[in-house]
Amino acid sequence: MSSLRKTYMLYVFPICLLFMLAGCSSEEAEKVDGSPKKDVTLTFWFDDAGPLRTAIWKELIATFEDEYPHIHIEYEGFVKDIAKPKFNSALAMQALPDVGSIYTSWLPEYTYREALVPLDAYFEKWEEGDKIAESLISYNRNISQDHQLYGLPYTRNMDVLWVRKDWLSNYELDTIDTWDDFFHTVKTFTDKEQQQYGYSIRGGEGSSLQLQRMMYAYSGISTYIKNGESTIDDPLHVEFLEKYLSLYDVHTSRNDIVKDYKGMLDDFEHGAVGLIQHNIGSYAEHQKVLSPDQFQALPLPKSVNGHYTVEAGNTMDMVMFEGTDHPEEAWTFISFIASQKGQSHWNKRVGQLPTHEDVLEEGWVQNSPHLQTALSVYQDPNTKMYEPPFYLIAYNSIRFTIVEPGLQEVLSGTKTIEQFLKEWSVAIENEYALYEKYHAQTGSAE
Repeated sequence: MSSLRKTYMLYVFPICLLFMLAGCSSEEAEKVDGSPKKDVTLTFWFDDAGPLRTAIWKELIATFEDEYPHIHIEYEGFVKDIAKPKFNSALAMQALPDVGSIYTSWLPEYTYREALVPLDAYFEKWEEGDKIAESLISYNRNISQDHQLYGLPYTRNMDVLWVRKDWLSNYELDTIDTWDDFFHTVKTFTDKEQQQYGYSIRGGEGSSLQLQRMMYAYSGISTYIKNGESTIDDPLHVEFLEKYLSLYDVHTSRNDIVKDYKGMLDDFEHGAVGLIQHNIGSYAEHQKVLSPDQFQALPLPKSVNGHYTVEAGNTMDMVMFEGTDHPEEAWTFISFIASQKGQSHWNKRVGQLPTHEDVLEEGWVQNSPHLQTALSVYQDPNTKMYEPPFYLIAYNSIRFTIVEPGLQEVLSGTKTIEQFLKEWSVAIENEYALYEKYHAQTGSAE
C-alpha cells in the first residue's frame, strides 16, 4: 500500500466509523444518553384477592408505574378458594403470568413442576436483600428440592384468637392465657336464647390449616414427621380435639360445619360470636366494622408444656414464572413490592407483619397492638416452630381431599376423632415414604 493510500485510510476510516456509530447504532446510543426505555407490560396474579386487597394492589401498582413509567402492570386477583385451580390451569396451558404472589406452601410444588424462575442471582445483587429476615429466606430455600430461592417473602402472618373485647368486659373476664381460659371463655360467652355463641369452628373451605395450627399450639410438638412417622395422631392431638370439637353445636352454630373464614368474620363482627381463631390479616376487615375497644388479638395459648408453638413459613411470596419474556422488569416489580416502601404500604393497610427489618421499626408497627402481639410470640426465645411438610408434592391435596372432608365427617358424627387423625397421619406418612424413595433413587439431598 502506498504512503498516500495509508494516509487516506487514517483520515477516512475514523470518520466512517463515527457515522456508523451515530447513524447505524442509534438504539445503543439511546441506552447511553438516557432516552426512554422500551415499554413493557407484565401480568401479575394475586392469590388472595378481595375488594380491600385489590384496592391496595392498585395503589401500589400506580406508585410503581410512576417510578418506572416504561413498565405497565396488568393485575388480576383471585379469591382464595379458586386461586390455586386458576394457577394450576394456567400452568397446564403454559399461560402463566409474568409475576405472582403465592403462599409459601405452594413453592415446593411449583418448583418441582419447573414453573418458577430462581431469584438467587437477582437477590444477591439487591441492595435491600440483607434487610429481609434471613430465617424466612433460608426457610424458602430449604423447602425447594434444589435449595434455590424461588419466592421473596413480603408479608408474614400468624394465627391468633380474635376476641370481642367488649364481651370480656361485660362478662367480667380478664383475658385468655391458657387453654382452660379458652374453653371457659367460650362457654361463658354462649347464650343460645340470645342466639349468641361463644366460638366459631371453621368447618368449611380452608379448615385444615387452622385446625392443624390449633392442634400443635396445644400439644407443643415441634416435629411434624419423626423417623418417618407423622405426629398428627399423637395422643395430645386426640385429647385436644375431644375437647375442641365437643364445642360444636353446643357453643357454636350448627352451620359451622360448612363455614368459611368470611362467615366466621361476619359472625364475629356483627355480634353473633364472641371468639374466633384467624390470622392477624383479618385486622383490616375487623377495624372497618368494630371500634378498637370492641376487639382484640390474643396469642393462641401456650402449649400444655408451657411454650408457644407456631407454624413456620407462614408468609406470602413474590415469584417470577417461567416463560416470562421480561425477567429484568419482573424482578424490578418483585423487588419493589418487597422493598421498604412496598412492604410498608402493603402491610400497614392489610395489618400483617412485614419481613423487612426497617419496616418493623416504623411507628405504625410499634403502635399496632395486634402486630406487637404476634411479634411477642415470634420473638419469645422459648417459642417453638413446627414445619409442615410443604415439600411433599401431595401435601395440599391431602388437606383438601382427606383432612377437610374428614373434619366434616367428625362434626357430623360419622367418623371418630381417632379414625380421622389416623387417616390423616397415614396419608402424610405414605407421601413422605414416596419422597424418601425418590431421593434415595436420585441421590439428591432433602
